Amino acid sequence: MTSPPAALSPARAAPPAHRSRRPLPPWLAPLTGAAVAVAAYLLFRGTAPLPHDDDAAQFGAVNDVRDWVDANRNESPVFLFFVNYVRLAVGGLYDVLHLVLDGLGWVGLIGAAGALGRLAGGRRTALVAVLGTGSFGVLGLWEASVDTLALVLAAVLLSLLIGLPLGVAAGRSVRLRRLLTPVLDVMQIMPTFAYLAPMVLFFQIGPASAAITTMIYSIPPAIRITALAVEQVSPSAVEASTSLGATRRQTLRKVHLPMARATIALAINQTVMMALSMVVIAALIAAPGLGSDIIRGLSRADVGVMLPAGIAIVVMAVVLDRITMAAAARGPVPPGASSFLPRLAVPAGILLVTGIAARLLPAEFPREWVLRFAGPVNEAVNWAKFSWYGATEAIRNGVTEALLNPLQTVLTTAPWWLVAAVVLAAGWRAAGARPAAVAVGCLLATALLGLWQHTMETLTTVLAGVVPALVAGLALGVAAARSPRFAAVQRPLLDTAQTMPAFVYLLPALALFGATRFTAIFASVIYAVPPVVRLVEDGIRNVSPVAVEAARSCGSTDRQLLWKVRLPMARRAILLAANQGIVMTLAMVVVGGLVGAGGLGYDVVSGFSQRTDFGMGFAAGVATVLLGIMLDRITQGADGRPSPRKSP
Repeated sequence: MTSPPAALSPARAAPPAHRSRRPLPPWLAPLTGAAVAVAAYLLFRGTAPLPHDDDAAQFGAVNDVRDWVDANRNESPVFLFFVNYVRLAVGGLYDVLHLVLDGLGWVGLIGAAGALGRLAGGRRTALVAVLGTGSFGVLGLWEASVDTLALVLAAVLLSLLIGLPLGVAAGRSVRLRRLLTPVLDVMQIMPTFAYLAPMVLFFQIGPASAAITTMIYSIPPAIRITALAVEQVSPSAVEASTSLGATRRQTLRKVHLPMARATIALAINQTVMMALSMVVIAALIAAPGLGSDIIRGLSRADVGVMLPAGIAIVVMAVVLDRITMAAAARGPVPPGASSFLPRLAVPAGILLVTGIAARLLPAEFPREWVLRFAGPVNEAVNWAKFSWYGATEAIRNGVTEALLNPLQTVLTTAPWWLVAAVVLAAGWRAAGARPAAVAVGCLLATALLGLWQHTMETLTTVLAGVVPALVAGLALGVAAARSPRFAAVQRPLLDTAQTMPAFVYLLPALALFGATRFTAIFASVIYAVPPVVRLVEDGIRNVSPVAVEAARSCGSTDRQLLWKVRLPMARRAILLAANQGIVMTLAMVVVGGLVGAGGLGYDVVSGFSQRTDFGMGFAAGVATVLLGIMLDRITQGADGRPSPRKSP
């Protein structure tokens, strides 16, 4: 009997084919959501506006709190036994530092800077320190520069006295690190203006309030970087120290701190840079120094007044950066006087010679050495304005009419619930449910503060500045990662750009475009590009060489290698770059309130200049923080989201 054909055999019969469901394309959900949002806007625009009211009850409540504080400053135990003593102690520290620096005279201070540079980094660093410090007098800003330097030193000393021990403790305690992380996140998201109002409320205006504000602003990097340095110390070294019977204190002193020395020095460097950027803005609360010249120049649109102070700030930043970075790069002094004394001999000689010269020469910087160029600068600015008026006016008006005005109209006329729904959907898709909930909560809180309309105006300028900053940063970062020669040319420019305080970026923008909203956007793009470039470049450079080599062996071209391997694998770094670009753009746009940007930045400035608007300025500072947290939660949360998988 013959067997049945294979096709008819039950054992060999093929199972019925199941049709696989074709997955939806990944772009369909965002596109559908955008279409629904547009349709809802067209149907409901203008139906639930939240217009701005200068006399909102929330602002009056803050003014009442301020009046109570002023009335009870010398009666309440909180002020009598704590706040007033803190203000007096910090003010006393500033006075002592200022007395010492001023007592050295111009020759002595230049010599002390040179000696410190020689001790930290050698001849080149000493030369930079001497020339940089001497330039303060050449610019005609010696007294103002000494005031700023004393304020920076006071704030940095306080930041390090608090931040380094906290950082060490956080590096050794996971529980403390988790407790500090959200606080530090908020502190680093907060734009500089947001720190001013609470400090004025408790510590009044003046050097003490400015130093405390600067200390709070600059302390997060001291804590974060120190904690990271201690946490990353080799566990085997710690285990070896413990096995030899060392106590926790001995292990900290003999193992953790020596091995984390270089990174802790970097924390000091970043603290100094942050403090220097803040003391300029603290001029709004009567901080002495170079910031007052910049504020005066901004209020008058006088670039000739601002430029010397801006140059002095940049030079001071470069000098302090070079000294601290040289100290971080230099190895520890080996034990024994024979190795230490030669290193100390030259700086001691510089101090001795300049100390003698300071006694023989006049205490004031020679007036004949001062360069006066405010007049020529203003003439050049006026010439550029009139010569380039057609181009600059066309750019400014084109961007304003084609982008800013329509975008602001959409955001300010859209119902509040629609904007909240869009933020919720964008946050949920980019970062997840919890960050989306936080983002929406922060957005709605700005409405409760009575600042919805001004928040939307600020969001308009932020969005308009973020897009070109990210495009330019991504392009330059990719170019630097692919070309070592281009990276070598670009690196010193980025170093200089990242040491410049935020106010300095307003100078070229103000000279070209005047005091307008576009000026703040232009300055914010320049301000945000350097960190974006660095993060993108580092992310692409750190892509696994194995993956790159595998793609090359499969015949991938350079373009395919970039789009299929490098950019997808550098996704986390690129998202972090976007996060930093957004936060820095927000910070700069708020500073742009001084040059006509409007929105929350103008409210903050108005709150300091007019007593009746203090409540609105205080609330605007809080709203700025909330807006920053909203944008940060969406973009920072996206960094931890898995990449969308391609359908097979």
